[in-house]
Amino acid sequence: MMRLVLFGDSITARTEGHDRPLLTIKLEEKLSGTWNIINAGVPGNNTFDALERIEKDVLIHNPDFVTVLFGANDAAFHKMVQLNDFASNLTNIVTAITSKKTILISPAPVDERIQHARNNTVLKQYAEVVRAISVTTSSHYIDLFTDMLGIHNLSVTLRGLRNDGLHFGELGYDYLSDLISNELLIISGKSLNYPESSCSRN
Repeated sequence: MMRLVLFGDSITARTEGHDRPLLTIKLEEKLSGTWNIINAGVPGNNTFDALERIEKDVLIHNPDFVTVLFGANDAAFHKMVQLNDFASNLTNIVTAITSKKTILISPAPVDERIQHARNNTVLKQYAEVVRAISVTTSSHYIDLFTDMLGIHNLSVTLRGLRNDGLHFGELGYDYLSDLISNELLIISGKSLNYPESSCSRN
């Protein structure tokens, strides 16, 4: 059985009313028991926080792959991490995990009508840094920002229990887990036998 660590902030960690993180539940369903999934999401974390806990929360598990999804807090107006520091931190995270095991994921867009601590113009800059680091480190990459911006009626997909334009619910986690499952299928070379995507893209 392959071991996958989900490393991130509240987008990775949220339970959305379930007894465990919803991203973990969705991935277990789609990966059909072929992976041991460990959720290492901590709400409020940025990439500085990630580096402080990467040893005890990620490396100790000796994972086969690690999804790295940060940026929502790094890009927040009230606690912003500068782009050069964000890039440096991501590079150090990839170095610690190794590029062949790392799946970098760009931060998701927000619903700007109800999310006032972040906007998509700034988040796009952080997403572009994630893409650049994936290229320079030869890491795997999921462009969640661009993919989600292409969803018809994005606000519905982003709507979670908090309804704050940032923390998404069932539809958002369906979408994210599909992208991760597809990427794992490609890079692991295994037949993962997960259900067809329930997300609608336009």
